[in-house]
Amino acid sequence: MSGSDGSAGRVGTGVAGLDEMLGGGYPRGHVVLVTGLPGTGKTCLALQFLLDGARHGERGVFLSLEEDAPQLLESARQFGWPVDAAVDKGVLKILRLDPKETRQNLHRIQGELGQELSGLGAKRIVVDSVSLLNMLSDEEAGRRATLFALAAACRGSGATTVLTAEADPLHPEVSRDGLTEYVADGVIVLGYRTASDGHRVGLSLRVLKMRRTAHVRSVQPYAIGPSGLTVDAKAVDLG
Repeated sequence: MSGSDGSAGRVGTGVAGLDEMLGGGYPRGHVVLVTGLPGTGKTCLALQFLLDGARHGERGVFLSLEEDAPQLLESARQFGWPVDAAVDKGVLKILRLDPKETRQNLHRIQGELGQELSGLGAKRIVVDSVSLLNMLSDEEAGRRATLFALAAACRGSGATTVLTAEADPLHPEVSRDGLTEYVADGVIVLGYRTASDGHRVGLSLRVLKMRRTAHVRSVQPYAIGPSGLTVDAKAVDLG
C-alpha cells in the first residue's frame, strides 16, 4: 500500500513491506523517529516517504541539517527516483539549516519555522538529521527546548513528519541524544544483524512504538537495493 488512506487516517511510507507492518502506514499527523547506525538507510527511507507523497500530489518538505540540496538530489538520482521532477513541480521543497549558523537557526526553529511549513502547504515533512541539533546548544536544557520546538512546529503544520537520528553506538536501539524518542509518536529502528562470530550478515527493522496503531512488533529483515529500501514483512521474526 502506498499513498494516503483518508478513510483510515493513514499515510503511506513509500517502503514496500513497512506499510504492512504498520497496518496501512503512518497515522496521519504523527511525528515518527527513524533511528539507526550510519549506513542503515535512514535518509533513504525518509526520501521514499516524501516521493511517495509526491506521486500522489502531496507537497513535501525535506529539512536538511546535513547535505546541501545538490548532494541530496544526486543521492536520490542514484535510485532512479523522479526527485528532479518533484522539485520542478513544486511538490518537493528542500530547505537547509546550517548547523554553523546557531543563532539564526534557533530563532527560526523557535519562531518562524511553524508558519513557514504551514505556508508551504506541506503534508509530509522530513528532518534529517535531528542529531545535529545538539550543535545548536551547549546545554541539555537548550537542546531539549530546541527539539521540542521543532516537533511542535512540524505538528502545528498538520503534516506527517519523519525525523532521522543517529543511534547510540553502544545501545543501537536508542538515539544518540536519548531525547527524540520522547517527542515522537512512533519509533522505527534500523540496524545490523550480526552472526554469532560478530560479523554483520544483514539489515533488520523493528517498530518499537507507534501510537494508536496495532503494529507488528517483530524484527524483520530489509534490504537497500537499486530501487531503495524494501522490508520483508513476511519473514520469520529475527528477534
